Amino acid sequence: MTVLIIEDEELAANELQNTLRQLEPTIEIVAVLGTVKSAVQWLKDHQVDLIFMDIHLGDGDSFQIFQQVTIKCPVIFTTAYDEYTMKAFKHQGIDYLLKPFDKEDVQLALQKLKNINDSVIKETEAPVVPVLPLSYAQGKERFMVNMGTRLKTILVGEVAYFMADDKYLFLITRDGQSYIIEETITSLEPQLSTKDFFRINRKFIVSLPSIKEMYKLSRNRVRIILDPIPETDMMITVSEDRAEAFKTWLNL
Repeated sequence: MTVLIIEDEELAANELQNTLRQLEPTIEIVAVLGTVKSAVQWLKDHQVDLIFMDIHLGDGDSFQIFQQVTIKCPVIFTTAYDEYTMKAFKHQGIDYLLKPFDKEDVQLALQKLKNINDSVIKETEAPVVPVLPLSYAQGKERFMVNMGTRLKTILVGEVAYFMADDKYLFLITRDGQSYIIEETITSLEPQLSTKDFFRINRKFIVSLPSIKEMYKLSRNRVRIILDPIPETDMMITVSEDRAEAFKTWLNL
């Protein structure tokens, strides 16, 4: 596996290289770059299997790289800041390591990549079955998600909720993993089982097991605490026009 490291701190870059070589002796670290400019120049002429990418570089943030060159491989982001998680997963991100991270964190990230690769292989080798029309009364049973350049299937029982953010729709699993799906919240809603999922507002469709706590608010609204907790500082509420239907849904 070929790896590119984009990191402007020499000590951090050296530690990461040493860790990777200890964990996976077959890894080939092809380059270590420290700026947006050098990364863009290099990526115009080269491809790798995996990139470890610091977010804050000497001449800007690494998201600027994606605006200037197409990156097709998975990216593991490294940073001392936790506010970029959602943005990272929109840019080929498969994992997000908060500094200071240790050997175990890197090993888990590499294992996550291996699991992704294995799941793609298994799905590719699966026997072809006839395509049957979808019954929306029962709802979808699985969802195809993007993981960098990889695709994966998530079973409906693994889904905690769906969250719309900007132009993207995220599927959040019960174990806290976040995936982009190629739908809008409006197009997805009629495909879901009305028994299992409810659209509480313009941003969230939730499953019953994801609702940890509920609180009454004014104007018949309901505040919801979700589990896992979304990576957003907004208060999540059932919109006023959906509140009565939501209470009926809880009693199904």
